[in-house]
Amino acid sequence: MTPSTRRTWICEVNGGVDIALYAQPGAKATEVAGEHEGALKLRVRAPPVDGKANAAVIAFLALKLGVAKSQIELTSGDKNRRKRLHVAGVSAEFVHEKLLSA
Repeated sequence: MTPSTRRTWICEVNGGVDIALYAQPGAKATEVAGEHEGALKLRVRAPPVDGKANAAVIAFLALKLGVAKSQIELTSGDKNRRKRLHVAGVSAEFVHEKLLSA
């Protein structure tokens, strides 16, 4: 990935990537909605009740990236729209391609 295509919402770390995410719960469908203030924006169909939206975020990312849910860890933002997640075993370029390709 060249510096001109680098995204601020994703950071490659040892063994995987960290993703800054802005979640919008209660949407009509779960989908990537571009970028929002330096974070990947994700509309989430699940309500923000009892961790349902967080579980939906992890399930959606696992499906889109083709990884096991156990490879995705919510590292911060459990009760906040702004979240940080770690995805083990993938590169930033791979994640960018899978989440933002048409």
